[in-house]
Amino acid sequence: MASDGTIPLREEETRTYLQDHKILELFNNMTSQLIFHRPADPKKFMIETMERLQKSQDTKRDYPCLFDDSNIQSVYGMLDPTNRGYITLQQYNEALETFGIQNFNEKPEGAADDRITFDTFMLEARNGLQRVSATFHSK
Repeated sequence: MASDGTIPLREEETRTYLQDHKILELFNNMTSQLIFHRPADPKKFMIETMERLQKSQDTKRDYPCLFDDSNIQSVYGMLDPTNRGYITLQQYNEALETFGIQNFNEKPEGAADDRITFDTFMLEARNGLQRVSATFHSK
């Protein structure tokens, strides 16, 4: 930061570049994948993950993600252990944040009644995980 309290142009350009191209998200995703899978050949694994990410960018599906439907189902099951058929809006918000999802639908179907069904939770979690895992600059 400059003495007058402004951010130097180069620092601002750097920050903008990193945000626009989701560089930090990419490295966080890659690091998480490495820690979770612990491959014998990390370099090969990273190349394969980058190739899958590139393919997912082109096809708009199959993003490399640590969580799958079984994880989403497990979280929902823990939040609804008595099988009421719904969770509260607060539980929904906290669960999506736990998955690392940001900027999710804060008023999903059922929010007005404070009853988020499994189907709504699954849809919102899948969409959010897809956005989080799509660590590339949108074309």
